[in-house]
Amino acid sequence: EVQLVESGGGTVQPGGSMRLSCAGSGLTIGDYVIAWFRQAPGKEREGISCISSAEGDSMYERSVEGRFVISSDKDKKTVYLQMNSLKPEDTAVYYCALRRSSNCVLHEYWFASWGQGTQVTVSS
Repeated sequence: EVQLVESGGGTVQPGGSMRLSCAGSGLTIGDYVIAWFRQAPGKEREGISCISSAEGDSMYERSVEGRFVISSDKDKKTVYLQMNSLKPEDTAVYYCALRRSSNCVLHEYWFASWGQGTQVTVSS
């Protein structure tokens, strides 16, 4: 059984940076995609970035492109989300999720395994 654990959330001032980690266990053979989603209060959960284990292809949602960087360490079975130039509207619970596929997508329908989430608050 795949388990995902997020870490690295907290509070940061606008313009600051933060790095989230998603540690996976139970990952054996086969290609997979890890994606980051977030859900702000009163809003639907949205996919913001994903990375494929097969070729390292990545994708970003428009509101974070150029500010966030997704990367992976296969030896540590960990995916990172480096968040720069943070804005108050980035405040949300951030989740990582896994899809058994080589195709990077950002819709939650395609993801079967989820972490518990970590709170990110951007506030002065």
